[in-house]
Amino acid sequence: MNYQTTVSIDEKSKEPKSKKTNKVFDQKPTPAFIGASWSALFIGMVSYCIGLWNSDMMLNEKGYYFTVLLFGLFSVISVQKAVRDKLENIPVTEIYHSISWFTTITSLVLLVVGLWNADLLLSEKGFYGMSFLLSLFAAIAVQKNTRDVQYIERNNKTDK
Repeated sequence: MNYQTTVSIDEKSKEPKSKKTNKVFDQKPTPAFIGASWSALFIGMVSYCIGLWNSDMMLNEKGYYFTVLLFGLFSVISVQKAVRDKLENIPVTEIYHSISWFTTITSLVLLVVGLWNADLLLSEKGFYGMSFLLSLFAAIAVQKNTRDVQYIERNNKTDK
């Protein structure tokens, strides 16, 4: 990541002062990292869903855990988008940014509370927790890669 530096003269002291104004992203994610991110997302989501499918839970419990997964995935993508928009100087309201963080934390709390009260073996609880976290992390990585590639391609078109 490169920084563009601007130099201006401080009117009071007549000395030059510099400040970092704009970040320039020029590092496109490698195909290996993009593939690994998509693979992790797929593995996490499919593992979680296969675990639900094969579990002895009632259908309403399965629906609860599936909904928590979807809610969590949407929430972390929303957080990543809000953070990235701010970084690229795209206007983001503070309420949207705050709600995104609130829903992400809420999805984690809902999973923890559900697993805490579930009649499952500790190994099953750990499985659901880890596949959930893998899915959330991978969703953030996929969203970041998508934004990085889009940003670089957009800037390369304007530079030509």
